[in-house]
Amino acid sequence: MPLACVRIGTIINNIDVNPAQGGKLVRAAVSNPSHGAKKLSKAGQRSWLGRRAVVRGVAMIPVDHPHVERSKSSGNNGRCSFTPWGKPCKSGN
Repeated sequence: MPLACVRIGTIINNIDVNPAQGGKLVRAAVSNPSHGAKKLSKAGQRSWLGRRAVVRGVAMIPVDHPHVERSKSSGNNGRCSFTPWGKPCKSGN
């Protein structure tokens, strides 16, 4: 059907450039508007959906991340954090 014949307000989800060629311009299904409004009931439900937990680098142990302070209680003896390649990070000193 030509676009000139389509009534105003009609939902369009597939447009052909040439007849019988298949949708090329607008290829979307009708979406679910309440998809993002769903509340997750518990913490584990987020992992069921495949969304991994995000952990800050500062909260990790020194082996896992370069932004961890080596010893919080005794001080770091004037040293700043370093990247795995030896360049200073966080403070830039």
